[in-house]
Amino acid sequence: MTMAGVQGIPSSTAMLAHTPCSSRLSKSSPLCLRSALGLSAEGKFHGDIGVSFKKRRSPLRLTVSNVATTQEQFQVTKLAAAKENQRPVYPFAAIVGQEEMKLCLLLNVIDPKIGGVMIMGDRGTGKSTTVRSLVDLLPEIEVVGGDAFNSDPDDAELQGPEVRDKFMKGEKLPVVWTKINMVDLPLGATEDRVCGTIDIEKALTEGVKAFEPGLLAKANRGILYVDEVNLLDDHLVDVLLDSAASGWNTVEREGISISHPARFILIGSGNPEEGELRPQLLDRFGMHAQVGTVKDPVLRVKIVEERARFDRNPKEFRESYEAEQEKLQQQISAARSGLSSVTVDHDLRVKISQVCAELNVDGLRGDIVTNRAARALAALKGRDKVSAEDISIVIPNCLRHRLRKDPLESIDSGLLVTEKFYQVFS
Repeated sequence: MTMAGVQGIPSSTAMLAHTPCSSRLSKSSPLCLRSALGLSAEGKFHGDIGVSFKKRRSPLRLTVSNVATTQEQFQVTKLAAAKENQRPVYPFAAIVGQEEMKLCLLLNVIDPKIGGVMIMGDRGTGKSTTVRSLVDLLPEIEVVGGDAFNSDPDDAELQGPEVRDKFMKGEKLPVVWTKINMVDLPLGATEDRVCGTIDIEKALTEGVKAFEPGLLAKANRGILYVDEVNLLDDHLVDVLLDSAASGWNTVEREGISISHPARFILIGSGNPEEGELRPQLLDRFGMHAQVGTVKDPVLRVKIVEERARFDRNPKEFRESYEAEQEKLQQQISAARSGLSSVTVDHDLRVKISQVCAELNVDGLRGDIVTNRAARALAALKGRDKVSAEDISIVIPNCLRHRLRKDPLESIDSGLLVTEKFYQVFS
């Protein structure tokens, strides 16, 4: 029995039932449907069957399926839009000279456990430009989607409180790939902005720990960059010391305590003429790079010309270095993958510790960092075994800032470390 057989409903309705939706729907579809059913524009029925329609409720509901806007595609679109809108960054491959600084930064990207790098040098030598240009080379890591702490989906020690609870319960976590994050720490930042804050009102009224993550949460599993770190306020230096030492950030407010992982590569830059860094914080940097003003006139002209070309057309300038940037990215990715297979002979490890002992370096951090940096350099060169040459390249950067006993002394240029190295390794 068709709809046409029902008393009071016109036969046009039967045709409507067999007509494809796309052909009969338009901007005035509800009105057309009302006419087909014998309804006026006001919704009154003209036939013999009484059908009631609630006011302001559409008699036709459409369900749209197979929509392609999945969460992954949304993330990709969001990242692409963010990349399009961000300020153009000077390419790392276009940096002229400053090989020591560039090497220290690359080694820390390959092995974040080296502990960061402190860059000190004259003003206008490209310290902050080089650090920020590192963004394009940073590899991608797995993180839990929608999490403010960049939580690792497989390691509970690198997960935020909520993600850790779900992980312990065995719940499935949404995983996305994202680039390692670089966070700038402004000199004028407040402690709440750095550490995060707890919403006391929500905690008291609703009984939940409402935490607003800070910069340390954002920098977890990423890079925290502090420009002019020697001018940083003492209370923020204390916060950085605590987080760098433990790998965790704890916020205490009105009897409420929240902890989250804060493991980051600490990169600082500054001018020694504006003040030295506190020895406690200086020791937290795995490596120390000294940057000097380029003296060669030809190189100086090249730097000026390259910078002018970048300022004139950033997009075209970046495109001209795409091939070199991609080659460097692949080299870093291969080095990170092969790092675990790189070995250091026992004799070389003994000589590294002998150098540290004869230089009267406090603690064992110098020994550990030198071994790690030498392995990272060997991986960068595509080898699976550390040589004495690798150690000679990295050991001045790993030890020179650990020799100063008096805060009034200046940091050694590395000559003392190099002399001791050749005495021990001869």
